[in-house]
Amino acid sequence: MGSTRRLAAGLAAAALLASCGARGFDPDLRGWLPGNLGTAEAAAEAPARPQPDERGVISFPGSQVVLARSGDTPAAVAARLGLSGDALARHNALPADAALTAGAVLVLPQRVAGAAATTSAPALRDPFAAASPAAAGAGAAPRPAPANPREHVVTAGETAWSVARRYNISVQDLASWNGLPADMGLRVGQRLIVPAAAARVAAATTSAPGQGSATPLPPSAAAPLPDETTRPAASPAPEAPVADLGTTRTAASGSGRFRMPVQGSIIRVYEKGRNDGIDIAAPTGSTVAAAGAGTVAAVTRDTAGVPIVVVRHEGDLMTVYAGLGDVAVSKGDTIGTGDRIGAAGNNGFVHFEVRRGFESLDPETFLN
Repeated sequence: MGSTRRLAAGLAAAALLASCGARGFDPDLRGWLPGNLGTAEAAAEAPARPQPDERGVISFPGSQVVLARSGDTPAAVAARLGLSGDALARHNALPADAALTAGAVLVLPQRVAGAAATTSAPALRDPFAAASPAAAGAGAAPRPAPANPREHVVTAGETAWSVARRYNISVQDLASWNGLPADMGLRVGQRLIVPAAAARVAAATTSAPGQGSATPLPPSAAAPLPDETTRPAASPAPEAPVADLGTTRTAASGSGRFRMPVQGSIIRVYEKGRNDGIDIAAPTGSTVAAAGAGTVAAVTRDTAGVPIVVVRHEGDLMTVYAGLGDVAVSKGDTIGTGDRIGAAGNNGFVHFEVRRGFESLDPETFLN
């Protein structure tokens, strides 16, 4: 269903690009960006985030975070907790007067008083008490203290999905623990708390006093250990194949028709139907230049308000530039190769496509 929707969006976008009518071109290119990758292979589900105190503070054994209220700024949160507004803002890669959404999570640069980590004393139980429901309830184990989560600082090119996959948790757990917005947007330098995934282990059985404990079976009891062939240390290493540099070329050494629109590494390659372009790492504010000479066919924005520029070239080719922070050209402008068309936004990368009519092409085969 999702692939069909993206294909339909691509066809509609190409049709609008070809016509360039009065209303212009307005595709939602977010469907073609790395955010479409799922985390279905996450191994375990994280527990629910602990509840905050009346100030919004959640305390863990090694760190503390605070949940923002509606209308908060880092400076306002810091004043409520008796911290430096500049220190709290810098620690979370934000301006001190940045508007925060309700539920947004800020990592505290230092512990605040009056909010100790949740602890529980071991339960005392009379071994001679009757095994009644009331006695069982009285001896129930207390709620465990919250586990100490990891802390991750977002770097250029990372998404909520890539961070979730890195720590083997679901993106939904990452979002709920950090109060991420609906579009899962991250900013470079943002500090994320990463919960520990709940281990999937069988419940331990408790034996009655005097009966002993069951001995677990070793892995070899279910299946024999595999045969192991050990290579003698004195054996010579296999010869490495010699590359024939005269006949080997990479995809990026294609026709040389276009230049890279921004200086950076390719962090996601072209996958037809899944990623109809390439994603290039680009710090916020990096210059984005025209890959080739042509005419600006459209300047628009996606549904998140991020600018998109489309340039038409000779040979029925078009290039698409998404993930921009600002735009320096207008529809109808004639531009040359390397002319500035805008600057990279705060996503940490620029999305670049090459299209011929309705069909997306691998941009690396066109780059010099």
